[in-house]
Amino acid sequence: MVTYDADAKQPTSAPPTADSPPPARGGSRATPAMPALWILVLLAIAAGVYAWYTQSRDTQALRGDIAQRLTAADAQVAQARARESDLANELRDAQAKLALLDARVAEFQSQQAALEALYRDLAPSRDELALSEVEQILVLASQQLSLGGNVQAALAGLQVADAKLARLDRPQLGPLRRALARDMDKLKAVPYVDVAGISIKLDQIIDNLDALPLAKDERVAAPPDSAEPADESPWQKFWHAAWNDLRSVIRIEVSDRPAAPLVTPEQSFFLRENLRLRLLSARLALLAHDERSFKADLAAARSWMTQYFDRRNGHVQSALATMSQLSSIAMPTEIPDLTASLDAVRALKASIERAQASGTPGR
Repeated sequence: MVTYDADAKQPTSAPPTADSPPPARGGSRATPAMPALWILVLLAIAAGVYAWYTQSRDTQALRGDIAQRLTAADAQVAQARARESDLANELRDAQAKLALLDARVAEFQSQQAALEALYRDLAPSRDELALSEVEQILVLASQQLSLGGNVQAALAGLQVADAKLARLDRPQLGPLRRALARDMDKLKAVPYVDVAGISIKLDQIIDNLDALPLAKDERVAAPPDSAEPADESPWQKFWHAAWNDLRSVIRIEVSDRPAAPLVTPEQSFFLRENLRLRLLSARLALLAHDERSFKADLAAARSWMTQYFDRRNGHVQSALATMSQLSSIAMPTEIPDLTASLDAVRALKASIERAQASGTPGR
């Protein structure tokens, strides 16, 4: 058996015992295997040290990574707690504001309920409002008929009132709608007179009065000058010139018309002004639908223009033709009124007011 001394690092031979086998021969050949064994041991130790070092390094890196992550996590937790605190504060503020808004909404709702109750007590019904509007429309239409004789405007007002009543669709509005229908039929039967167009034509004649020539101002065309021979003597030229001057002083005209009345400049001014007043009076009679006065004024104006103005002038002829055309227009002798419709709407309003005063529904 071979043993090794730790100090001497040399193998020693132990004394043989009874149990130990006899030493093998050739023991000097086992000695070269000892360095290889030491090399293996050293390699194992080096591998272990390297493994320990690598593990230690990895452990340190892992610890550093874990520490960094823990630090970041702590920072995030701190931020989350701060954010949670801010959110909690904001939530408390929002809850306080919401409570205040709820209180205001409740207050507004109570005020709205009180106002609605007051409105129901004071405001008229929908039928009363519609009837009041219809009454106003009928009053305006009646004024158009009585003051201006404007049948078309009155008819349009009645149609608007009937359309408003049709949208309500109430059975108790039937008598009023029937009265409106009868009045609309009466207005449609009235002959249409274009008051605006006739007034424009009269205004055109009035504006052109100052430019119309009078009959006394018409001129007869001068006779053509006779050509003088070139070989006349001076005495003959003098005689022809004197004869031409004498013919220009005395002129004889044969006409189939009566002589034009002589009117002084002052009288011509008053003539034009009186004619203008006649045409203005005819326009007023037209607005009042007074056919008799209208035609009388036009006849007088036409007679004056025929007598005192130059009828061969184109403007005078146009004015005379216009007045003749206007004189043939037929005006309505009588314009109907809207008394029936006004009485019907007022009676219906009075019945609704009585029903509300007695406590029964008026609709």
